[in-house]
Amino acid sequence: MSVCRHAALLSFLSIAAGAATACAEPVWVFLTPRAVEQDASALALALDRAAAEANPRMLERRALRRTLPGLVDVRDLPLDVAVVQSIVGISPLRTESRWLNAVSVDATSEQIRELKALPGVRGVRSVARARRCDSQLECEEVQQAGPGGYGSRDFYGRSSTQLAQMNLPALHARGYTGDGVIIGVLDTGFNRIHASFNNPAHPLALIAERDFINDDDNTGPQAGDDGGQHSHGTLILSCIGSYQPDEMVGGAYDASFILCKTEDVTSETAAEEDYYVEAIEWIESLGGDVTTSSLSYSDWYVASDYDGVTATTSIVLNLAAANGVHCCTAAGNAGHDADPATARLGAPADALKVLTCGAVDSAGEITGFSSDGPSFDGRVKPELLAQGRATACVNPDTVDTYATASGTSLSTPLLAAAVACLVEAHPDWTVDEMRDALMGTATDYAASGQWDPMFVRGYGIVDALAAHQVGCAADFNEDGGVDGADVESFFVAWESGDAAADVNLDGGVDGPDIESFFLVWAAGGC
Repeated sequence: MSVCRHAALLSFLSIAAGAATACAEPVWVFLTPRAVEQDASALALALDRAAAEANPRMLERRALRRTLPGLVDVRDLPLDVAVVQSIVGISPLRTESRWLNAVSVDATSEQIRELKALPGVRGVRSVARARRCDSQLECEEVQQAGPGGYGSRDFYGRSSTQLAQMNLPALHARGYTGDGVIIGVLDTGFNRIHASFNNPAHPLALIAERDFINDDDNTGPQAGDDGGQHSHGTLILSCIGSYQPDEMVGGAYDASFILCKTEDVTSETAAEEDYYVEAIEWIESLGGDVTTSSLSYSDWYVASDYDGVTATTSIVLNLAAANGVHCCTAAGNAGHDADPATARLGAPADALKVLTCGAVDSAGEITGFSSDGPSFDGRVKPELLAQGRATACVNPDTVDTYATASGTSLSTPLLAAAVACLVEAHPDWTVDEMRDALMGTATDYAASGQWDPMFVRGYGIVDALAAHQVGCAADFNEDGGVDGADVESFFVAWESGDAAADVNLDGGVDGPDIESFFLVWAAGGC
């Protein structure tokens, strides 16, 4: 830890000791409730204005999946301008968060004392920073892939094994490839020069991009960037959005993307949570459906903070989920043990509704680096698994070669790709419904009816097709086809009163279930 970081930590833990320092450190400044909240009529007008000015795509998604009352609320309103101006008068602004009713600034110990004394300021807290790889176990391994590098050559090329493990090509065959779905990716920069992003017949669909570190709209390599700034984000993007048939095709190749550069590889720690918070709010405001990130925040937090509702990034993902955004995050690469009482999670892997992803190899065995849970309050974490060892991706420094990489960072975008395809298939599924479908059909739970009591494997490996077929009456026998065998299977269950035949989910097995079954069956499937 640097002298500056050490001094800042001491000032937060024991500011009365007078350990002042000239070093400026990023801090959150939380504001008191907005002035408009004190006037019911003014608040109603402000909310109407916010709805009128909002991105239509955002409102559409909220109307489908939001679980909070209405389409907008006070968290969508601007911060009190006068309070923000008084803060900026003391210290330069880094980011703003409407959802948290807070700003972040770079401040010294003396400036922190001034900020705390300002009217309209509720409190000040240090900005947490992401845990970076500092050992071989935690670091992600990138290896050049030679010619071939995968099994039999097919449409998916090098991606074939990792996508087939999740039964995702079978969902693609049903017509669900992420078309019309917007995925937000939070990572390092993105180098989009590779042929897999620039196929003339199918280029990567970019909605928007933002460099939150340098405050511009370019997430590609820039003058002054570290030579590896773009590498990690490019690997992750290729797992989802690449399209080079017979060479490499990503898991949601028809999706559109919002790219967020939030991780600075040159800093002592990889990224700061205020950039993360700003990026999540931005993605949501643009109508994003899915987010994926591979960062873990632990500075200033202790084990009891990983309860899903304390860490700032976890709070923001909870709010994103309430607005109907399906969020995916990496469990981390800190490993696991045989003690279910210990955990190696950071934030926001503990968030209440985020889908936290661990890593397996191509054979489905858990990797040694995949972090275990549970959350501090005892919830299952990670929930789901995907291939995170020797995961196929593009070489981020070339236009036509490929690589493999390892880490829960690599399994997480595969999960996000499956989620995006399921969003296309079921756009009205709430976050809870998506979670239930994925966890209830994941391999381990499907086989045993229970999740891993060691909190290492969660519910098992994603099965995208099985998740899609939850509540789908057409493929009643779940053999992947819609034919006469489904009718026979349905009536066998119906005549015996099997609860599986309650197709209309009204709590009983009766005549209306026959009608419901045949309506879907006649349509040829879900």
